[in-house]
Amino acid sequence: MTAMCHAEEFWGSHPIDVIEQMILAREWVFDRNSDHELAARVPGRWCDYNLFFAWNEDLAAMHFSCAFDMRIPFEKRIASHDLIQRINGTLWLGHFCLWPDEGQPVFRHVLPLRGSKGPAPEQIDDLLSAGVEECERFFPAFQFVVWGGKSPQDAIDAAMIDTVGEA
Repeated sequence: MTAMCHAEEFWGSHPIDVIEQMILAREWVFDRNSDHELAARVPGRWCDYNLFFAWNEDLAAMHFSCAFDMRIPFEKRIASHDLIQRINGTLWLGHFCLWPDEGQPVFRHVLPLRGSKGPAPEQIDDLLSAGVEECERFFPAFQFVVWGGKSPQDAIDAAMIDTVGEA
């Protein structure tokens, strides 16, 4: 993903407005729930990803989450938490967690913006890229643990293999 806007166009704009313009440029389906929230749906290789942005004025921070449509059965949650711990140890930006009620894996990150004029499009592009790329990379690992009966270590080992070339 690359930023499709110039930072000068949005400097000082409301953070959700910047995100809305980035989502519009990509022609993704979205819903602006309020002045402080935006939800979008992004097509991926394995499934569609649900993005959510929430602006917290008091903290001057942007919450971002990227979830995939998978419900982890209660009996697989201990293994899934082990997998998440292993995944999070590999990430530079953001982290995975399970939404408690739904058992849904979610990539989350908070972008603090205190003292700035708002997010630059490049920052939003980095959030979008990180969320979708990490979900794409680790979706199979969750599948291996939840439906394939693999150990969290086997699943993370498989997810961390970088393929080269074409078959």
